[in-house]
Amino acid sequence: MRGGGLLVAGTTSDAGKSVVTAGICRWLVRQGVKVAPFKGQNMSLNSFVTREGAEIGRAQAMQAQAARVEPSALMNPVLLKPGSDRSSQVVLMGRPVGELSARGYHGGRQRELFEPVLACLEELRSTYDAVICEGAGSPAEINLRRTDIVNMGIARAARLPVVVVGDIDRGGVFAQFFGTTALLSPEDQALVAGYLVNKFRGDVTLLEPGLDMLYGLTGRRTFGVLPYAHGLGIDEEDGLRVSLRGAVRESVVAPPVGEDVLRVAVCAVPLMSNFTDVDALAAEPGVIVRFVDRPEELADADLAVVPGTRGTVKALAWLRERGLADALVRRAAEGRPVLGVCGGFQALGERIDDEVESKAGTVDGLGLLPVRVRFAPEKTLARPAGEALGERVEGYEIHHGVAEVLGGEPFLDGCRVGAVWGTHWHGSLESDGFRRAFLREVAAAAGRRFVPAPDTSFGALREEQLDRLGDLIEEHADTDALWKLIESGPPADLPFVPPGAP
Repeated sequence: MRGGGLLVAGTTSDAGKSVVTAGICRWLVRQGVKVAPFKGQNMSLNSFVTREGAEIGRAQAMQAQAARVEPSALMNPVLLKPGSDRSSQVVLMGRPVGELSARGYHGGRQRELFEPVLACLEELRSTYDAVICEGAGSPAEINLRRTDIVNMGIARAARLPVVVVGDIDRGGVFAQFFGTTALLSPEDQALVAGYLVNKFRGDVTLLEPGLDMLYGLTGRRTFGVLPYAHGLGIDEEDGLRVSLRGAVRESVVAPPVGEDVLRVAVCAVPLMSNFTDVDALAAEPGVIVRFVDRPEELADADLAVVPGTRGTVKALAWLRERGLADALVRRAAEGRPVLGVCGGFQALGERIDDEVESKAGTVDGLGLLPVRVRFAPEKTLARPAGEALGERVEGYEIHHGVAEVLGGEPFLDGCRVGAVWGTHWHGSLESDGFRRAFLREVAAAAGRRFVPAPDTSFGALREEQLDRLGDLIEEHADTDALWKLIESGPPADLPFVPPGAP
């Protein structure tokens, strides 16, 4: 039997598609529905490795957790990992298949991927009661409609009803809803069932006249008004979307257990990937996590983190240009804690030989760890587990760089020298016992009277966040109407809104 489906589109990037999709998945699974998430094509530098060794977007891994199912490559068959403003690595069914310019991708290759994407969706629909699909950007990108495989292209092929999400906190949501609908062809408009308002603050009765007028203009109803929710901390999708300078990762509202807080400064390197690694630190009471791009911002930090990046050589040049490289070297000489993860770990080493990612040849690293890195054409994708600092650790690896560790104390797959640690393992800090042991080491080296909370469970906090998303849908959306769409498809009487696609 073929399961039902729904496509959650958005008026813009970051309108809330990912969290709404996750919220619908959590609401459905709590009703006993066997549900899976799906995003045909995802552009993101935040990725995850499934148990079968496939790379997918972290947002889809988070949505799978919301649905209480194991993440799979079927849920995100095409992942684009930007290497610059004009080119991306194409990951198909969890494996890299090449590097393409935007023109090359949209000029033909994207359309070649349509059948595999559709096949993945149909396989999920044959297995699950419902599949909640997430779109990308806006479905009204009229310049890209011909080759679309993630918005109306997939909706048309699979006859999926579409709900469009708009971020009212940014303003202009009525114009966005109307304009999105009016720029679609009659065939595409016939699938757009209505709208969801996201991030609303204030008295919803003041919004209702506008929703009534929107219905009069489009013949489409609004399925809910979701309030602005603080502190969700759900995985973000696109590492190129915004500058993270000065951004503070949201943390639990709880006082520190010890006498001091612990300040963590994350270097906001170019093409930063998997910066969600520091979310587990931000979840600790008394830990303040901030993204920085100036050396003086490292001065009062108790821990400096050099995160993952899709461009290690480019990140090294950036660190040097900004003066952050010298600041990191001074920290290491003074015995002040530094952590490098994946590309950040590679940057802390002695030398990088790269004929693959940057094709820059041999480049000197910062020399803080006795490590030499050679970039291999094959990407390492793994889900390692082990022990460090006397605690069990699990993580995941996504990298082309192969590290030769020439000394220091063993630390996961990398090493430690003094107060400088380096590893390729993403997600290791989500292991609660290991994270607490690591923070105790950092506090001791930094001279802080910080004490990790004895009972912080990152997994439990993530579950609470996902339940909050499910609550948002259950309490503020018309769930009966949403289920009818999922089960029966788009209404048959949706009017055309001129002018339609040009």
